Amino acid sequence: MRNGVINIYKERGFTSHDVVAKLRGILKQKKIGHTGTLDPDAEGVLPVCLGSGTKLCDMLTDRDKTYEAVLLLGQSTDTQDTTGTVLQQAEVSVTEEMVREAILSFVGPYEQIPPMYSALKVNGKKLCDLARAGQEVERKARPVVIHAIEILEVHIPRVRMSVSCSKGTYIRTLCHDIGEKLGCHGCMEKLLRTKSGQFLLKDSLRLSEVERLRDEGRLEEVILPVDGVFIAFPKAVLKEESSRLGYNGNPFRKKDLNCCQDAPEGEIRVYDFAGVFIGIYAWHPEQHLYRPVKMFYQPPVNGSV
Repeated sequence: MRNGVINIYKERGFTSHDVVAKLRGILKQKKIGHTGTLDPDAEGVLPVCLGSGTKLCDMLTDRDKTYEAVLLLGQSTDTQDTTGTVLQQAEVSVTEEMVREAILSFVGPYEQIPPMYSALKVNGKKLCDLARAGQEVERKARPVVIHAIEILEVHIPRVRMSVSCSKGTYIRTLCHDIGEKLGCHGCMEKLLRTKSGQFLLKDSLRLSEVERLRDEGRLEEVILPVDGVFIAFPKAVLKEESSRLGYNGNPFRKKDLNCCQDAPEGEIRVYDFAGVFIGIYAWHPEQHLYRPVKMFYQPPVNGSV
C-alpha cells in the first residue's frame, strides 16, 4: 500500500469523490481520502491522501488556500455561481474604481453566511439536499479570513481575481457578497484552486498523468511522504532504548532524544533510532514532556519493532 499525499489537478466535471474513486482504481488500493471538497465545475489543486496519509486529511483541510476566480456582476443565482437559477438581475453601472474598492473591502476578518448549495449539515441534513428539495433554512454566519485579494483583470461585468483565504471560505459567497455591496448583484463564473497549504497548481497532476506514471513505475516520484507535510517542523530522533515510547504513543522527555538538552521545543517531527517516522509531538513545558499530537507509526507486518 502506498502512503503519503499526491497533488491532483481536479478537472472540471469531476466531483472530489469522483477523483478518489478513480484513484482507487488506478492505484489498486482502498485507503484514499481527499482534503477539502471542490465543486464539480471548479478546477485545480486537490491534495489526496494515501494509506497512513489519510490521517492527514483533517489537518490539510484546515490549511489556507488560494483561488483564482471570475466574478460576474449583474445577476444573483440560487447556487451563487452561473450553474444555478437566476434569481435577480440588475444593470451594472459601477465604475472600475468602485469595483476595486468594494472587492478590497473584504480583505481581513469577515462574517460569511454559507450558501444553501453546500455540503454543510444542519440537524444532520446537508444544506444542498435541503436546497434541492426546495427548502431554505437559516444559516449562522461563520468567521473566515480573506488574507489577500489581487485583482488581475477588470472587464465589467467580469472581474478576475486571486483570493487567499482561511479554511471554510466560500468563494461563491464572496462573489455574491461583493455584488450585493455594489448594489448590482454578482455570482461566480469560474473557479480555479491554485494553492492548498504547501501544494501548488504547477505541481499538480491530472488523473491521466498519474496513470501514465503508474505504468512507467514512477509513482513514488510524485507521492509526498507523510513526514514531508511537516518539513517545517524541527526533526528529533529518539534513542534506541526510548523508541518504544514513540511506537506506543507515550510521552517522553528531552533525555530520550539523541539531541537531549538541545532538543527543540514547540511541535517536532519524531523518528525512531532507525529513521522511521513516528509522528508529531508537542513540548509541554509545565510537565517537561513531549506529548503526541498526531501518530503515524505503523508496526511492521510481522509485529517486530
